[in-house]
Amino acid sequence: MEAMATSLRLAVVLSFFASLSLVVRSSSPELQILTAERRVDLSSHIVRTYLTLKVENTGEAPASEVLLCFPPQQAEHLAVVKAAAVIGKKKKTSYQSLEVELANRPDGPNGAKYYSISLLKPLNKGGSVSIEVLYILTHSLVPFPAEISQSDSQLVYYHDSAVVLSPYLIKEQITILKTPSTKVESFTRVEPTDRYGTEIKYGPYEESPPYSYSPTIVHFENNNAFAVVEELVREIEISHWGSIQITEHYKLMHAGAQHKGVFSRVDYQSRPSLSGVSSFKHLLAELPPRVHSVYYRDNIGNISSSRLRTSAKKSELLIEPRYPLFGGWKATFVIGYGVPLNDFLYESTNGDRYLNYSFGCPLAETVVDKLTIKVVLPEGSKNPSAVVPFPFEQRLEKKYSYLDVVGRTVIVLEKKNVVPEHNNPFQVHYQFNKIFMLAEPLMLTGAFFLFFVACTTYLQMDLSIRKFKQT
Repeated sequence: MEAMATSLRLAVVLSFFASLSLVVRSSSPELQILTAERRVDLSSHIVRTYLTLKVENTGEAPASEVLLCFPPQQAEHLAVVKAAAVIGKKKKTSYQSLEVELANRPDGPNGAKYYSISLLKPLNKGGSVSIEVLYILTHSLVPFPAEISQSDSQLVYYHDSAVVLSPYLIKEQITILKTPSTKVESFTRVEPTDRYGTEIKYGPYEESPPYSYSPTIVHFENNNAFAVVEELVREIEISHWGSIQITEHYKLMHAGAQHKGVFSRVDYQSRPSLSGVSSFKHLLAELPPRVHSVYYRDNIGNISSSRLRTSAKKSELLIEPRYPLFGGWKATFVIGYGVPLNDFLYESTNGDRYLNYSFGCPLAETVVDKLTIKVVLPEGSKNPSAVVPFPFEQRLEKKYSYLDVVGRTVIVLEKKNVVPEHNNPFQVHYQFNKIFMLAEPLMLTGAFFLFFVACTTYLQMDLSIRKFKQT
């Protein structure tokens, strides 16, 4: 009887939770998008999309999140997804950042991926909110033709949709594509479609059902530098004696259309506007202010074709590889410099130290496929931790340098698909006892003292061979 009563109570509890889940599911918020305006900037090899949404809650339950939807081919190349709520109107407009993360839910139709935007406060029935979204795609412009000669311009095509892929009904929307120039070979027409100079406008479209998708292809000229760093390893070595030394190892390539045929340096230098227009021969690196001991070298040695300009706010290093880079060509080099310790190392109220430095790549308009940052802490540092404003991977290593006894702790941060928008400050916190700063001076003093004692003892010793007299 007790077993039967227990099973009966369990059945009642399970039925209660089942009915509760049905109520929650039936009262889930229903959203629709009143207006959607999307602007896609194709002027660089990094595709930046600015999306403005006005979202309305038509359901009974409050809504705490808004979902973004991306097709699989775009989700693979997403580097950044940011969102902000628009507060106020006209001249009093302000923006409040919203948290965006990959939604923990099954894929949508045709493998669509979801991102969740958390609202500042729940959106009640009949309420609306305006949201500004920025998402950035890398490796999304495909060269066509895939190979070009030195005298050819570079043509690429871009896949997208004339309408915004969304899990919600969109009442009205437009999409505008901006190309680098007016040289557009072809583009898909989904009426109404208009073209004005460097802009292609799709829409307005009304009453687009959820998950609507209209494939489009734009084939256009883009001769900008397709600079991609396949791997960047940056080592930041902290010394409490007054400086921070940074060393950056680059594996750079031109990710545009492959170069075919022979390279003529005469044509390249005599007709720069016609020969090799899609190549690049210099890069601009923005370094911190007050840098010193700057060097730039490759596997052969130092490269003198560089110019450094410093100011109170920033330093600019214009570097030129030993040869211009065409599609498919690669170059490896190293940039090193020092910065004052007081500019980037601080002490918190609880006595901990923390480094505050920029995370991304200093090269302008460059994609980094894999970025590794190694922060070498002073010997004796304990409890290291990193604070980075986006997802990353972390591990710890050991490094032995001159006069080290127990080795230095190295905190390693890794991130893939890095773009200029990742140039945000990050912090590395650690604990350090000032007594460890005396370790190396005491070691050197002890070594000199032992050397002095050894020399004195040697000079006082009589090592001559004498003949003993027999009595």
